[in-house]
Amino acid sequence: MPSNLLELAVLFAAAIPFIFYILTIYSSSRYFWQNRKQPGKNLDFTPPVSNLKPVRGLDPEAYENFVSFCRQDYPEYELIFCVTDQTDPSVPVIQRLIREFPERKIRLLYSAGHTAINDKVAKLRLMEREAQYDYLVINDSDVRVENGYLRRVVEPLRDPKVGGVTCFYVSSREDSFVDKLQTIGMISDFYAGVLVAWQLDGVNFALGPTMVSTKERVRGFGGFQVLENRPADDLLFGRLIAEQGVEVKLLPYAVETVSDFRGFGELLSKRVRWMTVMRAMRPWGHFGLLFTWGLPWTTLAVLVRPTLSVVAAYWGLYLVFRVAMTWLIGIQGLKQAGLWAKMPLIPLWDVMAFLIWLVSFTRTSIRWRSVDYQLRDGQFVASTEAFAQNSSTKSDS
Repeated sequence: MPSNLLELAVLFAAAIPFIFYILTIYSSSRYFWQNRKQPGKNLDFTPPVSNLKPVRGLDPEAYENFVSFCRQDYPEYELIFCVTDQTDPSVPVIQRLIREFPERKIRLLYSAGHTAINDKVAKLRLMEREAQYDYLVINDSDVRVENGYLRRVVEPLRDPKVGGVTCFYVSSREDSFVDKLQTIGMISDFYAGVLVAWQLDGVNFALGPTMVSTKERVRGFGGFQVLENRPADDLLFGRLIAEQGVEVKLLPYAVETVSDFRGFGELLSKRVRWMTVMRAMRPWGHFGLLFTWGLPWTTLAVLVRPTLSVVAAYWGLYLVFRVAMTWLIGIQGLKQAGLWAKMPLIPLWDVMAFLIWLVSFTRTSIRWRSVDYQLRDGQFVASTEAFAQNSSTKSDS
């Protein structure tokens, strides 16, 4: 009898992830259906914009990324880059832009002397202060956009009830197996969680490749200095705007990012760092991921009752749900071509993601661009030596 009870308990627990999968399918369907149902957008809301771009180091295809922001179909905007000092390897590329696009308002700032544990946020604080316009568009240095980007991401701020805007991002190229694995993980896993969060709690976050708001909203949460010693500044940026009683809008629109992974090890390192930060910021929510991992649970169910019916029900439903989620988000929603060929990578991603989740419980620090930081109460804590090293080390700008 105890053995049967244990089997039943495992079989019951192994079915819980299917609830999450069903919720993901419902949330994704509702999100994309609502956005298709809306009438065509009038993109004539074009207030002057300051586009802020913190940079450190030279990303792959940096020139092509930066040029896409110089070719915007937008009446009035300025493009502000900020690097640490003149030795940054991106400086010649930015200076080339200034020469090649004299009709654009392009400025290059140096943040030396404006240090913080989170170097990216220190740069944002300086750029926000120097920005000419009230409307702010913030994006990472590895982002590439189409020429209608500014019109698309600024338009929701026409509504005074909207205080922030963000959007999805996809890889601009997939040259390696690691790139393909990253893509399938983003679409089948990360965006699944994003859309469930949208359904259950609204958008209380932003995604780093696009964060749009105004100086008024930034000052409403105390300015970028509030984020200077915090990890996941993009998530907090959206949360602090939403807490002002306005909506943060998640657009069904994707920008491109250029992958800089130099192998499987770098992908693992980034994921471990991200999961460790999430555990520090949302410990109970992070623990709750235990009930969203379908593959380990269904495998455990098969191990405790290795019958054909259990194999068909648990592993079969796992595969059906995971493929359906990925198809709905990636193909139907984000219109990503070639995704079917990557579907076989879903179980591999799920195994890797589950193991990384387990590893995150063993970490009390993260390694961020060759600098080690302790995480205490959701904040970075760095030694004097690490803080000094951060002033000369590439960050995740």
